[in-house]
Amino acid sequence: MADLEAIPPGLVHGLEAEGTATKAAVAVFLTIALANAIELIVLILWTFHRYRGLYFWSMIVSVSGVILNSIGSILHYFNFGPLWLGLPLLYTGFMIMVPPQSLVLYSRLYLVFYNDRILRYLLIVIIIALVLLLTPDTVITYVAAALRTPPANLAYNIIERYQVTGFSVLEISLSLFYVYATAKLLRHSPEGKPRIKQILYELLAINFIAIVLDVASIVLQFINLNYLQICLKPLIYSIKLKMELAILGRLVAFTNLRRAKIQLGARNAEFMGTAFGLDDLGSRGTGNEGSGFVPSGATETNSTRRLSRAIHT
Repeated sequence: MADLEAIPPGLVHGLEAEGTATKAAVAVFLTIALANAIELIVLILWTFHRYRGLYFWSMIVSVSGVILNSIGSILHYFNFGPLWLGLPLLYTGFMIMVPPQSLVLYSRLYLVFYNDRILRYLLIVIIIALVLLLTPDTVITYVAAALRTPPANLAYNIIERYQVTGFSVLEISLSLFYVYATAKLLRHSPEGKPRIKQILYELLAINFIAIVLDVASIVLQFINLNYLQICLKPLIYSIKLKMELAILGRLVAFTNLRRAKIQLGARNAEFMGTAFGLDDLGSRGTGNEGSGFVPSGATETNSTRRLSRAIHT
């Protein structure tokens, strides 16, 4: 069993004591994460004409966190910079990489789940969870790095496991809620059953991969491979964000199919325009220049205006 009072691997020291294979693996993980993040920035900016909405900005902020976290990890673990530079960069990247992912998962719920009250309560729960997870972890991380005493090390190891587990449970819960709401929506779809099953299976597969990645993070933390869990995190989140674009594509395709057969509710149309900014996709996104995903006869209502304000909050 790991000594929880020992200095956590990777907190204040780099990979000096690790073998060549470990160093090479970490370098590959961080390089791929950086490459994915740069590609994501290009894809996101290319996909959206105008830059607005909770979904868009959560994606952009989280991708920026991947870049910052990867650079901080390289400086810290390969001793390319002092501890006072590498650790703050790494942790700042973590803080703007991980929490926005929960907001990304939350924002797309508006497309498949239509109870505003429950969604508002859910947002409050997410915000409270983020505060409870980030505050103690931030304080203990810097205290443990500065003091390096057995009590501080013990506190760090406990809090880090609590933080990793907490974020994973939060993201898994949001993913499962999304799958449930999507499955319920598809059951009432006018599309044929084979088409419904295809879309549902694809969304299930994408969310299943995300859940497996979350579980992998928990396992690495609990077997005391702290440095590996931290170095894998930007890669994991870059993969999750790339899968988000895949989910976005499926949601757009499904919405367009429904619009071709039945009139979409104004609420769905407004969500696509406000939360995702898909009214600005034009030919680059869906092939429907300027469509705005607003069906013929749909008008803006008080409900859609409230939705718009809620998403931009």
